[in-house]
Amino acid sequence: MSEQKLIIKGREVVGDDWTVLRAAGEAPSAEDVAALAVPAGKVIVPLATWLAQAEALAARRAAGEIGVWFGPDERPETLKGQLDAFALVAVDFPKFTDGRGYSIAYNLRTRLAYAGELRAIGDVLRDQLFSMQRVGFNAYDVRADRSIHDALKGLSDFSETYQASVDQKVPLFRRAVRAAPSANVANGGDAGYGI
Repeated sequence: MSEQKLIIKGREVVGDDWTVLRAAGEAPSAEDVAALAVPAGKVIVPLATWLAQAEALAARRAAGEIGVWFGPDERPETLKGQLDAFALVAVDFPKFTDGRGYSIAYNLRTRLAYAGELRAIGDVLRDQLFSMQRVGFNAYDVRADRSIHDALKGLSDFSETYQASVDQKVPLFRRAVRAAPSANVANGGDAGYGI
């Protein structure tokens, strides 16, 4: 019997019973992706597969067995108004250096108000997890050749953030309590002192 696959969900390492459906080959055609056979069980299908087979997969989606994943060149607005019907939505990171998935996640959370499980899949490494969390991811399918327990530590690499984002709506300068300006500023002193 094989070991159950593990993912990070929230801030815990948990078992995962989902399968990510991918087309075989290095550069599959859009027709190949659309025509993929969706196996039984809980499956995260590519957007093109869902769009081509939505009617046939509708009952499985309603039963919580179908999720959908977006590639870095796909737009989440394609499923506007339908996203909450999926058990989960995933964003693929085909390469560590491809950051387009961060924008997709941010838009899913802010513009499309998606509130369910948002999973990062693909080339997901510890160094990315903190930033992924900031834009709205709450589940991470870490690359198989890396330690998932080490990757979990990446969610707490930093104790404070400066910019506003999905996880912190107010930037640091609005959250910090500052002392009143000193008389030194009025006399031509350093206006940036204490920032």
